[in-house]
Amino acid sequence: MLKNYIKIAWRNLLKNKGFTFINITGLAIGMASAALILFWVTNEVSFDRFHEKGDRINVVYNLEKFDGVLHSWNTTPKVLGPTLKSSDPDVEDVARLSECSFLFTVGDKRIIDQGEFTDPGFLTMFTFPLIKGDAKTALNTPTGIVITQRFAQKMFGTDDALGKILKLDSNANFTVSGVMKDLPNNTRFKFNYLLPWSYLKTIKQDDVNWTNNSVKTYVLLKPNVALQTANAHIKYFTRSHSTRKDNQNFLYPASKWRLYNKFLDGIPQGGKIETVQLFALIAGFILLIACINFMNLSTARSEKRAKEVGIRKVAGAPRELLIGQFLAESILISLIAGIFAFAIVFFALPAFNQLTEKELTIPFESATFWLTAVGFVLLTGLIAGSYPAFYLSSFKPVSVLKGTFKAANALVTPRKVLVVMQFTFAITLIICTIIVKNQIQYAQNRDLGYKKDNLAYTVMSGDIEKHYAAIKTDLLASGAVIGVTKTSAPVTQAWSDSWGFEWKGSPPESKLDFDIMNTDGDFVKTMNLKMAEGRDIDPKTYATDSTAMLANEAAIKAMGLKNPVGETVKGQGHTWHIVGIVKDFILQSPYEPVKPMLLLGPKSWFNVMHYKLNPAHSTAENLKKIEHVFSVYNPMYPFDYKFIDEEYAAKFSDEQKVSALATLFASLTIIISCLGLFGLATYMAQNRVKEIGVRKVLGASVANITTLLSTDFMRLVAISFVLATPLAWWGMSTWLAKYPYRTEISIWVFILAAIATTVIAILTVSYQSIKAAIANPVKSLRSE
Repeated sequence: MLKNYIKIAWRNLLKNKGFTFINITGLAIGMASAALILFWVTNEVSFDRFHEKGDRINVVYNLEKFDGVLHSWNTTPKVLGPTLKSSDPDVEDVARLSECSFLFTVGDKRIIDQGEFTDPGFLTMFTFPLIKGDAKTALNTPTGIVITQRFAQKMFGTDDALGKILKLDSNANFTVSGVMKDLPNNTRFKFNYLLPWSYLKTIKQDDVNWTNNSVKTYVLLKPNVALQTANAHIKYFTRSHSTRKDNQNFLYPASKWRLYNKFLDGIPQGGKIETVQLFALIAGFILLIACINFMNLSTARSEKRAKEVGIRKVAGAPRELLIGQFLAESILISLIAGIFAFAIVFFALPAFNQLTEKELTIPFESATFWLTAVGFVLLTGLIAGSYPAFYLSSFKPVSVLKGTFKAANALVTPRKVLVVMQFTFAITLIICTIIVKNQIQYAQNRDLGYKKDNLAYTVMSGDIEKHYAAIKTDLLASGAVIGVTKTSAPVTQAWSDSWGFEWKGSPPESKLDFDIMNTDGDFVKTMNLKMAEGRDIDPKTYATDSTAMLANEAAIKAMGLKNPVGETVKGQGHTWHIVGIVKDFILQSPYEPVKPMLLLGPKSWFNVMHYKLNPAHSTAENLKKIEHVFSVYNPMYPFDYKFIDEEYAAKFSDEQKVSALATLFASLTIIISCLGLFGLATYMAQNRVKEIGVRKVLGASVANITTLLSTDFMRLVAISFVLATPLAWWGMSTWLAKYPYRTEISIWVFILAAIATTVIAILTVSYQSIKAAIANPVKSLRSE
């Protein structure tokens, strides 16, 4: 029976090559698109789900109210981890992580790379397997270092790295005590080496300050300890060890780190999960649209299959057999389309990875993958073939064989509904894509408050800070730069924030949180900031400017100061005097309001050196001169720099990826929908060939007939637009609501989408309409 099903199905496919091509192409594109999205979704959902003890791993959060709003953050004091481990009976182990960057030297090879300081328990808490060394002891010694395979290859080539010596910052030797398998692409951790926490103490960067939230603390709960119980015990942990009377702690499980990473007023309010759910929904709709094509084309051909069904029924074929036959045809088409879809995914995956910045692979060795793939193809075939199978098998043989069966009247409503469904989704995606692009453009056009062009920075490693004054002098003298300053962080990033400042009229125990940046002279000049009042910090001219302070307009407004210049502010262990007010500039997200910010004078610490390249010379020429200056004063370190405009552009990365994916899949949706529309137009023209001939004989023009044949489809597209408009408006209004700084949804977006869709639909249908309209009526009427 199965062999007979397949044989008849294959004959029908060969008999109707155009129908077969359209169905296979539509299903292949639909399945490939859905598969790519599902690969991406699976990767996102699997983030940090591979740890064997993952159900017991949590990260410690703080919860505290500032300026009337509850804030949550996942950095903690360094001292919290060991104190928690020694005093909380729910805790099995603790591992802290503190980011670091060091110069590593092996022979003539020198590389600066990123890593983490951590506690010995990190390697046994998390499942990051070592291919060399013992995870239980690798970080127990003060001079042991664990490196990844990639880092080992960079430093030692193909040699065995275990036991080899790495010179760190030219003043400490570390022995490779473990080589870790490269980190998977579905983890939040991004390090190339792990250093023991004890070395942080050696370089005097450890502290027991309960107000310094600077590291992430991961907690492994003991088996059978409920998270709710553990949170009840840890709730007031920081408060009990410090003077912070409003602070609370809570544990956040590893299963939620990636997808539920947004907090509003101290409560998790989604995050990445919204994008994951959106694209999972898009995958389902794209596959459904491809299946609708099959349904539409199959039912459109019902008159041609009706006599076949009638004869089979008269010959005694039960309805179940006919259903099986039609399902066999759809599954066969689905299997063929699945093969092409697999080829599309295979060849498109590298480009898709580049688009999404991931490292997705097809798991050829996984039996689960192949079973899922086969199930996916079979399910697609069943969905696509279900409606045609039950519809075609329902024909009454008496009506069919008498010639009284009229498929057109019976099929109008189902087919139109399916076409409207297709184009409603396609138009919704087009509108949403345009609005996402508008939001990105709106934020990109926002006034930064400083000039990012030709602005670069170098992290102050090695002897840069020691020779800062000489480096600054030589850089300016070289003509390669026109401004130099040093800060505690890049101007695109907030590395520090603080509260507890006091000023004239400030409320007792003020809980106003400020972004903090330490600055030196020429900060305003180098950044091209605009002054609202006062002057820049200038320690060369004013001896007291070591404790000078700049504030942005948002800070002055929040502090309520009427005449701020000359006022004093206490905090960070010093009394500062305000010398100037800078106009607000964007430090963090371009989608958020500018936060209150204080820029503290030279009596602080510094990490970064900014310099403004001379626009009169080429960038390559400037960088060559700058590199030479750094090589003179910091010869042991390779010259490393980053451009501010590139750093700022990275802030739009997530939205741009969403936009790119939406554009891609909106385009594919339109292609699939137009394939179906083209097929329907073809069969419609074939079915009305005699009508067209009669109309031409009676004097109808090509334009009249083309309009006649296209009107029905344009009416369906218009209905789709009416349905898609409120759906897209609601969806995008909800999406934009999470951005305080956002664009408006204007009417022209919907007009543009309507014009684009109409043009595409007309071009799709017009070919068959014009072809039918210009055909010789003698041929179509000859049989009459």
